[in-house]
Amino acid sequence: MNFSELFKLSGLLGRFSPDGKCLASCVQHRLVVRDASSLQILQLYTCLDQIQHLEWSSDSLFILCAMYKRGIVQVWSLEQPDWRCKIDEGSAGLVASCWSPDGRHILNTTEFHLRITVWSLCTKSVSYIKYPKACQQGVAFTKDGRYMAVAERRDCKDFISIFVCRNWQLLRHFDTETQDLFGIEWAPNGCVLAAWDTCLEYKVLLYSLDGRLLSSYRAYQWPLGIKSIAWSPSSQFLAIGSFDEKVRILNHVTWRKITELEHPATITSKKTIVYKEVEKSPTVGTERLSFPPTRALASSLFSTQSKYDISQVPVSLQYIKPVADRANPKVGVGMLAFSADNCFLATKNDNIPNAVWIWDIRKLKLAVVLEQLCTIQCFQWDPCQPRLAVCTGSSRVYLWSPAGCVVVQVPGEGDFQIMSLSWHSSGDSMLLLSKDNFCVCYLEREEV
Repeated sequence: MNFSELFKLSGLLGRFSPDGKCLASCVQHRLVVRDASSLQILQLYTCLDQIQHLEWSSDSLFILCAMYKRGIVQVWSLEQPDWRCKIDEGSAGLVASCWSPDGRHILNTTEFHLRITVWSLCTKSVSYIKYPKACQQGVAFTKDGRYMAVAERRDCKDFISIFVCRNWQLLRHFDTETQDLFGIEWAPNGCVLAAWDTCLEYKVLLYSLDGRLLSSYRAYQWPLGIKSIAWSPSSQFLAIGSFDEKVRILNHVTWRKITELEHPATITSKKTIVYKEVEKSPTVGTERLSFPPTRALASSLFSTQSKYDISQVPVSLQYIKPVADRANPKVGVGMLAFSADNCFLATKNDNIPNAVWIWDIRKLKLAVVLEQLCTIQCFQWDPCQPRLAVCTGSSRVYLWSPAGCVVVQVPGEGDFQIMSLSWHSSGDSMLLLSKDNFCVCYLEREEV
């Protein structure tokens, strides 16, 4: 495993291009585009203000930079560096901006969610979508890019509109049986739209493309409800993470629950492997000591290292009792992700913040628990094979696959605290992001 040097970064804004050839990063108001393999700078752009959002077009030819404070979006072309595009929403303001699937239209959401403006880069035409709802996930595109669903709120009632992305014509408009619609998400096959209610009301609704209600699901009634949702890549399963510390999995035939995955603070099953991260003191041979020590030796002398030990069950995990009288309590399953081959599901229970749970979907059983020293910040599956990368705000990366588990220390001076990570589309490298820096980690194919 090899690492690049550290590069400057702001706002955790670093992204691989969809085709995997380029890497874009932001430093205040500057946009830097590098070659993804050599990290040589290809283009350097200067924006009008500090960049708050960065997004590649689907064909990797354009980059969108949003400056929400100024209400401005700037678009840059990789093929024509001299080409300029600036979209100013003026007094309407700007709270969100994203690409359409064709990479030639930009959707801007104005302040107070008064409207969504659709700007065309080709014809310079403008379209408007009224009454978008201010919710966590109010706009969703099908994976093939043909349709867009928008959550709406009008006359104190929730609606969903489905548009054809080719010409932005309204295909279907229907009301939803929700008190306060919180999010919408298409199944990867584009045939079913999941809509879920606020955490005060446990309800998941499943709609067909023509707006028919296929099914609704409610696990319980009065306590706090849904916290996270994830579709499996095959669209066969819908995983629902709840505030009661359980994941419920629905099947795509009857939309009924097929299993309930619990997250207890004590692991008792002997069929579950528990990897526990433990710190170890660095060992340096006396024959290598020199004064003053070399820079590399000094960093290894004074930095603590860690490794995984396999714990004997039963194992008690660190459990944090949530503060009940505060908003957004740290309780329930807040992170969910299926592996690309549909075989595994990774979850995090927020009141056991140092653990990642890996479930074998084929057996519907808990396979592995990774118990870390620090709080889980982010995890993501390799897009090409069942391999999970985890970061905890330390200078280490953790990798799990069915073959085993490894801890990798990122070399370098200073305190490189990894807050987020993302895989390259080939699965051969990873982008590691801290608050002020980023680096690229290159993996060899036979590694865990």
